Amino acid sequence: MVKLIRKYFLLAALLLALVASFIYSPSWLRLCYGLALFLFGMQNIEDGLREAAGGRLERWMRKSTATPTKGALFGMGATFILQSSTLVSLLTIAFLSTGMIQLAGGIAILLGTNLGATSGIWLLALAGQSLSLSPAALPMLVFGILMSFFSDRSRAFGRVLVGIALIFLGVDEIKAGFQAFGADIDFSGTQIGGMAEVLIFFVVGFLLTVVLQSSHATLLLTLAALAGGQISLMQGFAIAVGSNVGSSATTALVGMLGGDRNGQRLALAHVVFNTVTAVLSLIIWWPLTHLVMKFGQWLGMGQLLQLALFHTLFNLMGLAVFWKLQAKLADWLRRRLPDKTDTNLLLQDKAALEPRYLQSNMLLSPDTALMAVGKEIRHLDSIGIEVMCHALFIPTDRLYAEGDDEGKELPPPQPPLELDVPQLYESQIKPLFSAILDFTGKLDTAVEGLQERLAGDHAAAWQIVEIVKESQHLQKNMKQYLSDAASPAGKDYLRLRSHVFKTLRLFRRIDALAVGEERAGLMEKLRIHTETLETFRGRVMVKLRNHELNGWQTSSLLNDINYARRIGRGILEILTRREMNQVEDAPL
Repeated sequence: MVKLIRKYFLLAALLLALVASFIYSPSWLRLCYGLALFLFGMQNIEDGLREAAGGRLERWMRKSTATPTKGALFGMGATFILQSSTLVSLLTIAFLSTGMIQLAGGIAILLGTNLGATSGIWLLALAGQSLSLSPAALPMLVFGILMSFFSDRSRAFGRVLVGIALIFLGVDEIKAGFQAFGADIDFSGTQIGGMAEVLIFFVVGFLLTVVLQSSHATLLLTLAALAGGQISLMQGFAIAVGSNVGSSATTALVGMLGGDRNGQRLALAHVVFNTVTAVLSLIIWWPLTHLVMKFGQWLGMGQLLQLALFHTLFNLMGLAVFWKLQAKLADWLRRRLPDKTDTNLLLQDKAALEPRYLQSNMLLSPDTALMAVGKEIRHLDSIGIEVMCHALFIPTDRLYAEGDDEGKELPPPQPPLELDVPQLYESQIKPLFSAILDFTGKLDTAVEGLQERLAGDHAAAWQIVEIVKESQHLQKNMKQYLSDAASPAGKDYLRLRSHVFKTLRLFRRIDALAVGEERAGLMEKLRIHTETLETFRGRVMVKLRNHELNGWQTSSLLNDINYARRIGRGILEILTRREMNQVEDAPL
């Protein structure tokens, strides 16, 4: 509660400070207004193009990673069209996390996005050559809004037009704001000099991009300040290098916070690529910058175009350095961030379990969102199986033990036995299931076939939840009869315990296999194993007639045999549904 109050207090203080600054300086207000239009325009273009593309972008990305060259060209093209290297990077992480593309292909796409991002600064530099874009923006804004009243596809293209119009208006307002600001702010004559000055403006570019979450916005501000004379060309070069490193901050944050190792590897690759490129450019700073200025002057370029040329050249340098190192970089990333072992997933302190794969960037594409949901349901299955081991009072380490030991007799549990399944359900199963429902609730159900897939996913997730609930009932009697060594029903409960554990072990083995003969054979083994509970039931009734068990003990055993049957049949249903999905998703 205190953290929430502090958060809202800081937000209110920031808003008040902004209001005060706007009142104090109308030129600052105009600059912020132009920046807001630009950022909102970028967002509209991204959203509109993604809606208009439908599933095409996903299909293109899947086909684009056959070779490094194709991957890089896709990264360049997608970034040029969407004008957002961050969006393309996040989509790449999402596809990599769900297994649609491989790590090497993702690295190739990232190399291409950095080069594709240079197209934005060329467009902005050309637009900044004493040219007002407002006359073109106004009719585009009108037509874009009119198109929003028609079909979904027309609405998407209308949103793109509105975005372009807002960017044009924003560019003019930012230029005007910097011109009004000129008398108050002028860094072009700074006396710091040397590499210290370069490093300071490098940090400025990095921080601006992290705050604005857009290297395009940082470069637009840089171009406007350069055109207004507030900064020198050399300072603009340094800001451009800093913005490149800052652009990987969002990718790194999303990738590193996600639980998927491949997403984390790609985020780290983006940071490594941009950082190494920046360091190399700083090492050869003086020859590189003077070469750009001499070459630009020879071509008759103004300062704005020289900045665009520098941005392109140092990104080309980074691409040249890393092009032959892609495979080595992928190997280094795998060693640096090895795959997580999918064992002992339950949190020991019984804190609420967080989803592994349901990051916000997965919502950028329906295909990646559905695949992320599928992987999260598998995560939920693994958690549920571990909870059921607790219901049987079996250490989870035994679930993951090597070898085929389903049929081996388990040692009896060591008292005291704790009824912990209800707590684990509330802290681990329920939060994860709720997160899956919340995530799927954010998807656009208008996409063709999405509702049917979601219905199947919800049913699969609910199935494991129901099985865990069955195990809650099983654990109560397990504790009572396994704690009493003298109980006549103790041996029967040990057999039932071994039976259910064998079911769990078979589930893990089958789920790890692709559709084929081996999987089909184990599925049949699991069906037969589940039906043997009828023999178990008959044996219990014989013991009742022979007065080896009383009515109360027999009733408990029959109930728990029924719970064990439901667990077995539920697991069979999960595996059957998953097998059908594998067949449907297999390439033709």
